[in-house]
Amino acid sequence: MKYTALGSRRLRRLARLAPLILAGVALILFTATAYAQAAGAGYATMGKAIGAGLAIGLSGVGAGYAVGAAGAAMISAITEKPEMFGRAIVVVALGEGIAIYGLLIAILVMSM
Repeated sequence: MKYTALGSRRLRRLARLAPLILAGVALILFTATAYAQAAGAGYATMGKAIGAGLAIGLSGVGAGYAVGAAGAAMISAITEKPEMFGRAIVVVALGEGIAIYGLLIAILVMSM
């Protein structure tokens, strides 16, 4: 597989994360199935559990990636100009908000 010079590190990191993400999705599916069977509910409850699990899991992965990228850029910016701390921390907090939105969606899905 040929990588470009600019994105080679990012592509390698994502390639290492692919099995972990697939295992997480499989775990969500198995947990949702077990939850629905234990509750004695049908496919509707199982679908809700799968949707809530995917909302939390994928938003957590996205938030982690966003905070990691923004945090690295924030450290670089603060090293050069310490007065940039206030602006940079806001960008990192926006990345953390993604996980909160996923949690809210999961709560809404399970409460319906």
